[in-house]
Amino acid sequence: MTLQSTEQNLIDKNDNKENKINDQFDFSSVIAVAIHDMKNSLSLLMQSIEQLSANIPENNTSAREGINSVHYEANRMNTTLVQVLSLYRAELNALPVNIDECFLSDLIEEVVESNRTYAQQKNLTVKVNVDEDLSWYLDRELIYLLVHDVLINAIRYGCNHIEITAEIENNTLSLVVQDDGPGYPKAMLDMATVKLDNFCISEGRTGLGLFFARLIAQTHKNSGNTGNISLSNCAENGGSIFELRLP
Repeated sequence: MTLQSTEQNLIDKNDNKENKINDQFDFSSVIAVAIHDMKNSLSLLMQSIEQLSANIPENNTSAREGINSVHYEANRMNTTLVQVLSLYRAELNALPVNIDECFLSDLIEEVVESNRTYAQQKNLTVKVNVDEDLSWYLDRELIYLLVHDVLINAIRYGCNHIEITAEIENNTLSLVVQDDGPGYPKAMLDMATVKLDNFCISEGRTGLGLFFARLIAQTHKNSGNTGNISLSNCAENGGSIFELRLP
């Protein structure tokens, strides 16, 4: 047997071995399981951060600013992992959409409560303007994820207060999150108008969250109408305004 044929046999054996290994598992499924594990670890990490924050004296400004930054980044990582899992399911046509009646005040208060510690760390007040009797048909879990992501960013960039409003306009639910921060940059405002099939989530760190929000909105359809989102900046104080509209 020649040296060349021996090398080819080794290559063939390695190829066969690799194919057998690849047949044993689906790498995308492995990633999904790994993301679940990372989410569990992040949840424990955020709990530890909140406990640590409670023990930091009010006058220790530098330490509180540092813990705020760590808390935000951990929360943002957790949100990103949730978004990746949801997009993975959407690609498999397995993203569950369960439309049912939901009381908006309960949903929004739950989102606010889950971020209360972070808001307090930033000395921000979150005002909720929602009628207790206001209800709408939507996927509660998906809308929770969407509003949670928007609120986290509002807390990150807001200065003093955030306002969340929900009301019915022309048979459409309008849910608005407004802060008093520096507002959305032009690049992000432009991304909000790009068609989903032309959307490139690799062009900037905010792309995935915006894509995810638009995808969730568009899973809500009724009588030929589709949900949508819009971004704008307040003319009075320059703060950002996020609006979700569901038919």
